[in-house]
Amino acid sequence: MALRKILTQGDPALTKVCRPVEKFDQRLHILLDDMKETLAQAQGAGLAAPQVGILRRVVVVVDNQDQMLELVNPVIIHAEGEQTGLEGCLSVPGKFGVVTRPAKATVRAQDRNGNVFEAEGEEIVARCFFHELEHLDGHLFVEHTDRLYTVEELAAMEEETEDQEK
Repeated sequence: MALRKILTQGDPALTKVCRPVEKFDQRLHILLDDMKETLAQAQGAGLAAPQVGILRRVVVVVDNQDQMLELVNPVIIHAEGEQTGLEGCLSVPGKFGVVTRPAKATVRAQDRNGNVFEAEGEEIVARCFFHELEHLDGHLFVEHTDRLYTVEELAAMEEETEDQEK
């Protein structure tokens, strides 16, 4: 396994539509293992293959049990509800925006061996499904927010809220 470099906003690979995975071979297994190691190192909630420069429909998402789901050729087959909250991205470091997404989602995907399965997620996991799958079509969360906040701005806003509650 190896850590991969996470591309940042402005890199052309992040604007491309990814191709489906057709070969479920050792190269795919290495990619998935590397993505999981890279995600763990970055302490993120999800990572899509284009973020590490690979234009394939492959995503890794951390579920509610802190397990990493490997999603190959994922498709959202059901969504319901709505949630609005802060969202960030490993490819847009240090910036966060308020984004509205479905509160619950079901994804159909293949595992590293090509077997089809479904995974459900609520709240942060559902948010992650939508966020990461958008990467596969060349989109970033910044397209869904009116303003980006820095970590310092968020801390100041939180402090202001705490002061008002006293």
